[in-house]
Amino acid sequence: MNNGRTVRLFLVDGTPCGLVTAEIMNWTGHVIAAPRSSLGDLLKRPEVKRTGVYILIGEDPDQLGETITYFGEGDDVSTRLQLYAGSEDKGGKDFWNRALVLTSKDANLTKAHVRYLESRFIALATTARRTKLANGSAPPLPVLPEADVSDMESFIAQAHNVLPILGVNFLRSRVAINEGTAQLSGKTLPAISPTFQMHVRKHNITATACEVDGDFTVLAGSKSGYKALRTRLVADGSIKTSGSGIAIFTRDVVFSSVSAAGAVVTGRSCNGRTAWMVQDTGETYVQWQNRGVDEVSDE
Repeated sequence: MNNGRTVRLFLVDGTPCGLVTAEIMNWTGHVIAAPRSSLGDLLKRPEVKRTGVYILIGEDPDQLGETITYFGEGDDVSTRLQLYAGSEDKGGKDFWNRALVLTSKDANLTKAHVRYLESRFIALATTARRTKLANGSAPPLPVLPEADVSDMESFIAQAHNVLPILGVNFLRSRVAINEGTAQLSGKTLPAISPTFQMHVRKHNITATACEVDGDFTVLAGSKSGYKALRTRLVADGSIKTSGSGIAIFTRDVVFSSVSAAGAVVTGRSCNGRTAWMVQDTGETYVQWQNRGVDEVSDE
């Protein structure tokens, strides 16, 4: 059983849309997030004048609902943020509308440390494939003493806990689902859900999916109606088309909702909560989801 953790969030200006700081008990790391419109207030904070890593996030103009992300590091993060707030012809970046800064409360992060963190964050985001990266490539990992590598990996593990609370999920590894178990960060975890199935009679195609760690994932080998294919999924090789008008998922693909997953499979709008069914019992997704509620009601 996983141990609980206390994450402390502080709304600096009293609103959830302004500056927000995040800390974990007994963790030396510190995270502060701010919209671009509050950049002036962010730059006044002492944390951003330290050595650290920053994350710039914006909307992808080519894919509705998708994001673009840039990872960077600096001895004084504030100078980098000021640079990227400018116009692109002066070295700035126009795409971003939110910034996060990760530093250390004890100011013990060195230039080599943050270069290591930057490289690892880019590698993790590349593997997770939850956002488009504005970084051209991941810089090589710097050579660090063994103890420092352990400390930085521990820092990354804690960042994995904090960032999703701030709405940043693109470092989370996609869960590999295999025979009802999830392999995540080297640990074997029980699958949260049974395997769901959707059959589209019109095209005689079947797709399977599973919900693990909060993600609804259509599994590799599932088939999809050609008309519903997303350009991004075809472009990155997630779905392979065929001349028959039917396509196959080449890997497990995480969707933001069960209905979005159903729409891609069926080729039309779809209420995924009733269309996806547990393979063994025939329960709909919403029936499975409400099991706990029904049990409470029965009591």
